[in-house]
Amino acid sequence: MDVRRTVPVALDVDSADAALLTDTVDTFLWSAQYVVDHAFQGEYVTTSKTTLDDETYDDVREATDGFNGGLVQAARNKAAEACKSAVARWKNGKKASKPTFTSPHVVYDKRTATFHDDSVSLATTDGRIEADYVLPDEDSNTPHSEYLFSDEYEITGAELHYRDGDWVLHIHCKTDVESDTSEQATTENGTVLGVDLGVNTLAVTSTGTFWTGDEFDHWRREYEKRRGSLQQCGTRWAHQNIQSVGRKEDGRFKLMLHRISNELVAKARENGCSVIAFEDLTDIRKRTGASWGHKWAFDRLYDYVEYKAEEYGINVEQVAPENTSRRCSHCGFTHPDNREDEVFECLKCGYENHADFNAAKNIGLRYLRRNQTGGYGGALLGVRLNSGMMTVNGGYSPASSEVRTGVHAESHRFSGG
Repeated sequence: MDVRRTVPVALDVDSADAALLTDTVDTFLWSAQYVVDHAFQGEYVTTSKTTLDDETYDDVREATDGFNGGLVQAARNKAAEACKSAVARWKNGKKASKPTFTSPHVVYDKRTATFHDDSVSLATTDGRIEADYVLPDEDSNTPHSEYLFSDEYEITGAELHYRDGDWVLHIHCKTDVESDTSEQATTENGTVLGVDLGVNTLAVTSTGTFWTGDEFDHWRREYEKRRGSLQQCGTRWAHQNIQSVGRKEDGRFKLMLHRISNELVAKARENGCSVIAFEDLTDIRKRTGASWGHKWAFDRLYDYVEYKAEEYGINVEQVAPENTSRRCSHCGFTHPDNREDEVFECLKCGYENHADFNAAKNIGLRYLRRNQTGGYGGALLGVRLNSGMMTVNGGYSPASSEVRTGVHAESHRFSGG
């Protein structure tokens, strides 16, 4: 089974090479947009890479004075994927407009980039350039030491990004591992870990493990305060420091989300779960009142959990979010007044618990109900709780003595079932 990782690496680029890379980015984005515009010309949107290649490759090469063939194909692939995504949204009844490419980036593979231990050779609009990596110490506890410096991981390609005056190469690595969850266990063991995301509590699992949002909110306010102070100065030095603050903020939050995602996957493994279920993140800002920063954190956390869970044969899924915070996970009664802030108390059966914990259990149950006619072959289906297993039909079985709540467990003022 392939396990994939992405490692961001800053590049040391001089002014002449930076001008070449800027021209390469502009040409790459133009090429991708040309393919998208062509795909949308007919009665139906063309999504086939082969068809788009046959119909656009020569035109793009001619219009760009012989832009590197590998980069033309990478731009075509990017365009085809964007077209497929738009069509998929339409099929699901969601809105989607014709894709446009504005974010400055270029996609590289092993034909268009050569990766060395401390540098990279990149194809441009005028030959190749060599750029040195700006790397942390090889012994530091970073993704660079874990993946980029590791002999176990193979580099497969990269995306070059330009942001705030810096060139950053997002290097893609992969390795082949043997999952510690057998294929039979993955399909037959229906144990699900439900996860609810929120503002006050970033994440809560159906086992009763909480990751508070206090640390995230504290540092978000702290970095906003620092940026505000620098903006008042209005000097060039202040502007450069605002960019530095942004990079530090991004790095701090990514490390925090990596830690939470590691603990979420560990919780799923500890409880023998074959699936981690989240609510659909599409409109989570509207539902929860989350800020843009929270939405970014939710998306990033989901992505981290998804690729880390893959290593252990655990699937990560999303389910419809409607009424997960209003439905009683104990009796199924749904009413808006069941929840008041962080407290859930069922008007029908009197069940009381933390509202986000109740929602996490409902998310797990919704996944089970959606898949109860699937290929589980009569094996046990259930949402993992801190005290046992809740089945799709509302039944309950107690946990073994080995099942325990994590260090971020629920408050004692709520019941634990």
